[in-house]
Amino acid sequence: MSQASGTYHHGDLRAACLRAARDLLEEDGSAGLSLRAVARRAGVSAAAPYRHFADREALVSAVAAQGYRELAGHLAAAHPSPATPGELAAVAVAYVRFALDRPALFRVMFAEPCDPGSEERVGATSALAEYVQGIVRGVLPGADPDVLATTVWALVHGLAFLYLDGKLDASTPEAVADRVGAAVHALFTAQAKSPAAVTG
Repeated sequence: MSQASGTYHHGDLRAACLRAARDLLEEDGSAGLSLRAVARRAGVSAAAPYRHFADREALVSAVAAQGYRELAGHLAAAHPSPATPGELAAVAVAYVRFALDRPALFRVMFAEPCDPGSEERVGATSALAEYVQGIVRGVLPGADPDVLATTVWALVHGLAFLYLDGKLDASTPEAVADRVGAAVHALFTAQAKSPAAVTG
C-alpha cells in the first residue's frame, strides 16, 4: 500500500499505469490487459488505476493515443516532408515496420474497442490523419487530399495487417520494403494515368 500511495503522491500514477499496460501488451497481447493486471504490474492497489481510467476502454484509448503519437514520429523520421512517390513509399515502409515491430500495440491502436469520448485518442488520430493528408498534398498537390489520403492509408494499413496476420512474407526487412514500395508506386502510377478515377 505504501508503494501505491507513494506512486500517487509523486504524481506519476497515470504514467506508471501506462508503462505497465505497455509491458503487459508486449508480454501477453491485449488479452492480458486489464485494470487489475495493470495495478499488479505497477505495484499499486487494485483501485488506484481508476483514479485516471474509468474502465478498460479508457486505458486502451490512452495506450492507443501514445501509439499514434509514436507512429507519427516514426513516419516523420522516415522522411520529414515527402514530395515524391518514392519518398512516400519510404514512409509507407516505416508504417508497416512499426506494425511489425510493435504488433500488440498496433492491434490495440486499430482493433480494440475504445472510449469514443477520449479527447486524447481523438486528438492523436486526427493529427495522424492530417499528417497523411499533408503528405498527399506534397506528393500530388492537384489531387483531392481527403480521397487520396484515405486511399493511401487504406492500402498501407491493409498491407500492415496482411503482414501481421502472416499472409505476406515478412521474413526480411528487404522483402517487406520491396513489396510495400512497389504497392505505393503502383497506386501512384495508376492515379497518374487516370486522375479522374481518384479525384472524381
